[in-house]
Amino acid sequence: MNFYELGLIDEVLDGLDAMGFTTPTPIQEQAIPSILEGKDILGCAQTGTGKTAAFLLPVLDLLTGSATTSIDALILVPTRELAMQIDQQVMGLSYFCNVSSIPIYGGRDGHSFNREKKALIQGANIIVATPGRLIAHLQMGYVKTKQLKFLILDEADRMLDMGFKSDLDKIISYLPKDRQNLLFSATMPNEIRKFSKTILKDPVSINLAVSKPAKNILQAVYEVNDNGKLRLLSHLLKQQKDKLILIFSSTKANVKNIASELKKVGLNIDEVHSDQSQENREEALRQYKNGTLKVLVATDVLSRGIDVKGIDLVVNYDVPRDPEDYIHRIGRTARADTSGMAITFVNGKDLRKMKAIERMMEQDVRRMDIPEGIGVKGGITEERGGGYGGGGRGRGGGNRNHRGGGGGGRGRGRNQGGNSSRSNNSRNRNNNGNGQQKKK
Repeated sequence: MNFYELGLIDEVLDGLDAMGFTTPTPIQEQAIPSILEGKDILGCAQTGTGKTAAFLLPVLDLLTGSATTSIDALILVPTRELAMQIDQQVMGLSYFCNVSSIPIYGGRDGHSFNREKKALIQGANIIVATPGRLIAHLQMGYVKTKQLKFLILDEADRMLDMGFKSDLDKIISYLPKDRQNLLFSATMPNEIRKFSKTILKDPVSINLAVSKPAKNILQAVYEVNDNGKLRLLSHLLKQQKDKLILIFSSTKANVKNIASELKKVGLNIDEVHSDQSQENREEALRQYKNGTLKVLVATDVLSRGIDVKGIDLVVNYDVPRDPEDYIHRIGRTARADTSGMAITFVNGKDLRKMKAIERMMEQDVRRMDIPEGIGVKGGITEERGGGYGGGGRGRGGGNRNHRGGGGGGRGRGRNQGGNSSRSNNSRNRNNNGNGQQKKK
């Protein structure tokens, strides 16, 4: 099938032709016809599957020739980076459609707020916004939402996980009830299904999410204690000169330390995390995307909010808190039918987490020996408390900025099932070129 068979208007097809797109992805093939028919959508698909275009293309189709001077479509996203990325896609796909858009997100100066205010007062057809920033505008009374036709929630699971539920409810209270609703999520936990029932009307359900990485990602694990991670990372990066590399860590403190230490050994590296100013975050991403910067270290804020072509290597400096986040992290490489590599550092506390990820993927990830001569000892001891379990972190008070008093959240409890030792067969895997294969 090609895009011409989906019933899209010429202006949208011209934009696709100009960008070199001819064949829809499965999520686009299934979602676009239903959206054009005016149906609500509950879509579940991993990042990197083309779901942004799956809702942008039909929305642009329906707005072309019927756009108003008010807000016609509102797209809510969890991060600033994703808001910028989607707005850029709107600009590219709408080149022939005469549809305007603006991103609304925080972290910038007062001048940017005033520019957003002016656009909201004058009217922009498509608004791509983070919840907190949009609420700041809504509360001032000048946002025109009475003629809104589309509400789109992208990465809905991440928004709920980040504590935006009350913000989403507040935003929706400002919107007209007669609208088309499109909810897209990378996962479909019970919280999402329950939330979707409050906003969707007889939705078409599309489920293409498979908790498995792309087949063309070569995955590897180094079992290494925390005190050896930086030296091992420095060694591996020096073996990957001129490659585009993305390093993930779960905490801002780790991200800062990794960037600082690697700069000391002469590596061209920058960092992205929420403690940075928006200007610095945007500049780091700009340099990374144009290839000026080869190595970027970031928190999970970029695991779903970045689409950079040609990332050769993803390094997980630690095992992510949630198995699904592992899929999103390594999914930054091997996009659009290219190949890539993903390396994960696993310490004693994270062994159980890694096993849970392998069970979810239904595959073992090859274990590599620590390269000789770099002063890092191999071998770790499994420690309790490193698995995924209940009774841990919770949220309370309905405020995403404060921790609640806990139960039912993702915790650091003991993992259920599984053997604490890995069999010889699961260790006997191929070499990825960075170390020697372990032997029986």
